[in-house]
Amino acid sequence: MTDYSLTRRNVLVGSAVGLAAAASGAAVAQEGSSAARPAKPLQDPRTKYTREPFKEQRQEWPALTSKMEPRPDHGETSYHGSGRLAGRKALITGGDSGIGRAVAIAFAREGADVAINYHPSEESDAQEVVKLIQEAGRKAITLPADIRTQEACEEVVSKAIQQLGGLDILVNNAAYQQSKADILEITDEQFDRTFKTNVYHVFRFSKAAIPHLPPGASIINTVSVNSYDPGEELIDYASTKAAILNLTKGMAKQLAKKGIRVNAVAPGPVWTPLQVAGGQLEGQMKEFGQDTPLGRAGQPAELAGLYVALAEEDASFSTGTVVGAFGGKGMP
Repeated sequence: MTDYSLTRRNVLVGSAVGLAAAASGAAVAQEGSSAARPAKPLQDPRTKYTREPFKEQRQEWPALTSKMEPRPDHGETSYHGSGRLAGRKALITGGDSGIGRAVAIAFAREGADVAINYHPSEESDAQEVVKLIQEAGRKAITLPADIRTQEACEEVVSKAIQQLGGLDILVNNAAYQQSKADILEITDEQFDRTFKTNVYHVFRFSKAAIPHLPPGASIINTVSVNSYDPGEELIDYASTKAAILNLTKGMAKQLAKKGIRVNAVAPGPVWTPLQVAGGQLEGQMKEFGQDTPLGRAGQPAELAGLYVALAEEDASFSTGTVVGAFGGKGMP
């Protein structure tokens, strides 16, 4: 598309680019300290992370980060905070691994206390995140639960508010993804589970949290490149991400009246446990991320700064915005 006229769509995309730039440029201080650090040297994004095809591997759902080869980078050694979220209180679903883990690390190092929700079978991954949050000098709350029911969603939000002493950032990130080559292979059970995990939890967590969110609070949803360009093997998953995108836009308009901002981040191919727990068709792992213009898959650490930028006070005029991280392929 080569039409660069000043339309509402271009303005929204422009704001997303600005947020991304802010995210990459502001993290220049060591976590837990106000001491300035030198700016990070430029790195070629094509070679910043491995371009080698991932080897074929599979784990039972939901899969563990500790068993992935190679292990994803969540910013454990590279993300340095600068107090951008000092005093904030955040709840992150799917916060034990993948993008959720990267966001938890970044939020803690930016000064926020963090509660993470995750499936009970992911406890070992969750404890690694707890240690990283605590090393940043922040409070870490663990809230394991299968979030496919209304009761579980409401209980997690209630416990987060109680144990954090409030809530002003909600990141709806948890997801279920299973690739199927043919729609006839998608059972009603899989379709129902995908929608309950992905869409219903966003609705239920948001609804439970909103009465407790103060003006200036932020809700950030994780959508996907599949929201715009559905993969043919991800019909049910892509449908849920399109629904969350629409929900984000609608909620942003409605919650603006309460002073609550609602935005989303839309990842492309990112190396997370989703991919080894059925997210890729068998035998196709070596192709994951290889078709992006950058020639590789993304790492969770590369998206964390986008969530920080959308959550911080400096983004106060950004709501209903979607920031893409596709490696050069996709929208917006």
